[in-house]
Amino acid sequence: MSTTTLRTRPLTLHINGHTHGPVDIPEDMMLVDVLHEYLGLTGTRFGCGQGVCRACTVIVDDEHGPREVRSCITGAHYFDGKRIRTVEGHARRDAGGAISELSPVQQAFLDHFSFQCGYCTPGFVNAATVLIERLKDSPVERQQVETTISEALAPHLCRCTGYVRYYQAVKELVLKTPGLVRDGAEHTP
Repeated sequence: MSTTTLRTRPLTLHINGHTHGPVDIPEDMMLVDVLHEYLGLTGTRFGCGQGVCRACTVIVDDEHGPREVRSCITGAHYFDGKRIRTVEGHARRDAGGAISELSPVQQAFLDHFSFQCGYCTPGFVNAATVLIERLKDSPVERQQVETTISEALAPHLCRCTGYVRYYQAVKELVLKTPGLVRDGAEHTP
């Protein structure tokens, strides 16, 4: 009778402003499994398991700004020491830990009834959040708003809504948030 031992390594994660670890994690474990099994953060969804649907998307904040990373195909140890945001980290919480205010993206999705089953929603929330944050640093011209939103959200799959309400919610949020959109005339040389 042979026994197999999982090879583990210590892992420290900085998620939603909290440090977790170091804890010994199997070397080949994906981040989505660590979030679910070790940290109880189940908002990040395991969808296709191949990185195609992007329901598993988390945000990594580094020197290049916020970026999306698919947690079902990226090993947990890749994230060692990195700052990560999951869907649980967007809303504001009171001293007791209860949600006191949704993020602007979450609120826009609710206002537009942007989801049916909600399985893909965490990935869309993270994608839209990255888009909004990037537009704060580099506003888009008004005539490019729809194209910019399409490019940001197109990789994310939804099996229920046909995307229309997600796109409408993000478009409204982009247009009403000061500093995200510029008129082409003000930046022409």
